[in-house]
Amino acid sequence: MIALLDYRAGNLTSVKKALATIGADVFVPGAPRDLADASGIIVPGVGHFGATRALDDPWIEAILARVGEGRPLLGICLGMQWLFEGSDEAPDCQGLGLLSGRCYRLGTLRQKPDTADDGDEITVRLTPDATYDGCDFKVPHVGWNSLTLRQATSIVEGVPAGAQVYFTHSYAAPIDGDTVAVTDHGESFAAIVQRGHVAGVQFHPEKSGDVGLRILRNFLELVG
Repeated sequence: MIALLDYRAGNLTSVKKALATIGADVFVPGAPRDLADASGIIVPGVGHFGATRALDDPWIEAILARVGEGRPLLGICLGMQWLFEGSDEAPDCQGLGLLSGRCYRLGTLRQKPDTADDGDEITVRLTPDATYDGCDFKVPHVGWNSLTLRQATSIVEGVPAGAQVYFTHSYAAPIDGDTVAVTDHGESFAAIVQRGHVAGVQFHPEKSGDVGLRILRNFLELVG
């Protein structure tokens, strides 16, 4: 059974429908103790990072306990961002901390034209409401965009290079060693992440056609 968390950060109907299409058994836990019955957990969500405050300490403890037992976890959109340490969107709200780094507003993480003493470009983080001159792409990022695969992991098994998926977001996760695929919207950001049996997608697989269903199937394979 897949536990689909409902913390009032988006309509679960489309996610449930997509999971039903691929034959997944799904339930919505009413309390943290209900996660004891889950073979895998999905954290969906849209909107402001502050909405994740509803997943308070008892929920966090239950989720981390299940992950510690080897049960797979998938974060979707806001749910993926919550896997990280936090987000500039709600600086006082901590993330789950399973992945390192903080999420940032698109258009605020840019490359300075200057270089450090060793010749490398310097990455700088601006304040959440600031952008460099010439940053003319639209935020939020809404619509179909392509995936550039960086490494082969179980969550992208069978997903072709350049596959199109559906996004709607203003904040994004940093690119690091856990990044499986990136997407470009004025700048590159992490579109898919995976560390072991913990994975996340910035887009909405339930709105991304056959590619999205394939990713959800891959998650079910992780669950076993």
